[in-house]
Amino acid sequence: MSAFWLLVIILALAVLGFVLGRARALASVGGDRRKLHSLPSFYGYNVAMLALVPALLVLCLWVILQPIVIHASVAGAIPETHYESSGQLNLVMSDVARVAEGLDEMVRQNVMTREGIAALDADSTDLRAQLAQVGVALGGEVSPTILSAAQALRARSETGTLALTVVVLIIAAGGFLFALRSSTGDFHARNRVETGVKLLLIGAASLAILTTIGIVLSLVFNTISFFGMFPMTDFLFGTVWSPEGRGGSEHLGILPLLWGTLYISLVALLVAVPIGLFAAIYLAEYAGKTTRAVAKPLLEVLAGIPTIVYGLFALTVVGPMLVGVFGADGLGWMQGARSVMTAGLVMGIMLIPFVSSLSDDIINAVPQTMRDGSYGLGATQSETVRQVVLPAALPGIVGAVLLAASRAIGETMIVVMGAGAAARLDLNPFEAMTTVTAKIVSQLTGDSDFASPEALVAFALGMTLFILTLGLNILALMIVRKYREQYE
Repeated sequence: MSAFWLLVIILALAVLGFVLGRARALASVGGDRRKLHSLPSFYGYNVAMLALVPALLVLCLWVILQPIVIHASVAGAIPETHYESSGQLNLVMSDVARVAEGLDEMVRQNVMTREGIAALDADSTDLRAQLAQVGVALGGEVSPTILSAAQALRARSETGTLALTVVVLIIAAGGFLFALRSSTGDFHARNRVETGVKLLLIGAASLAILTTIGIVLSLVFNTISFFGMFPMTDFLFGTVWSPEGRGGSEHLGILPLLWGTLYISLVALLVAVPIGLFAAIYLAEYAGKTTRAVAKPLLEVLAGIPTIVYGLFALTVVGPMLVGVFGADGLGWMQGARSVMTAGLVMGIMLIPFVSSLSDDIINAVPQTMRDGSYGLGATQSETVRQVVLPAALPGIVGAVLLAASRAIGETMIVVMGAGAAARLDLNPFEAMTTVTAKIVSQLTGDSDFASPEALVAFALGMTLFILTLGLNILALMIVRKYREQYE
């Protein structure tokens, strides 16, 4: 039975549990609701909760862990003579998964029975042609080792699915019967349900924290592995980035990438912060209701445009336009359409709604009494905005600018298409450069061995960005806290 139908069954059992739990509680007191400790619905919720939640948790964990465990066990059974590195083993397991998928499709289309699948022999059967007939194309012939591994993968998956069905149904039925049996008038059903809801909320809050911890630990362990192969000083202070050039992994200096990241982000913020902040002040303090109702949604539409579209806009519109002004036919400063200025201008346009929308909400949150007091002292509207509203809203505005800066540092597509891929240390904003995020993508999408320094350097780059953004957050928090103390 598939996970979908298991979910349908336990949901139906939960609905039935709600109805029967409520009815049983009322029947235990002769239909007199006043003799119940809790409202009748709480008894129904209790039965539904115990029938659904434990079974659902087991179902989710099983669905996540079963493929990982089976993949590891099948991969461990493949002889080491069939691969030389972990990267080649992953390619072999990819073929195994494709063959297993094709065998399942052959059973679904009644091309072959399960018994026939188990008895297949790669040497006596043109298995590649048979798999092609059911829509599964392979790049080469199926070896006996791959066929044997695919058969083992199917068999273990079927066994795991059967065990999942039995375990989930037992847990759901057990929770259903236990809760239904306890649905009597003196049972504190409300306390049980409220405790369950509280645990659910704690779990939801913990999920984000655990995800963050998992991401950080992944970065830390892989970064440690990288520095075990490559000197940390050469990475942090190296001025040459050329992982595929002469010398190979000897040229993995982060300084050119870090400089490109900060330079492009600075240009973007110089565009986004003034325009976004002025737009927020106008919408919050000067615009009428009709203008605000039209202008603010139009500004926020910019945040919903995919970054690949911004990248195309930078490559096909902004870059050629800048070349026409600063290129060989103009001032002669610019050699090609891809440059720091191209990516920075387009990225700044993308960041405008991040600054304007948040700043607008923060400015509107400033109490009207502060404005009225300023007007009562004879200040004009512009003086009120400059000397009262903006100082009061500054902590939130700093947060908006910080969010925009973090978004700029983490941008990839606009940089790839608008700034180029050249890693260099240069002050000329009309030269092509690249960023840390762009190189993370390029290092993880190649055909390098995942355990090599050229691949693991992506995690060191990610850790550098993480530390950089964390430092920006701490600095902004210190500035905001110091200013708030002075203002209060």
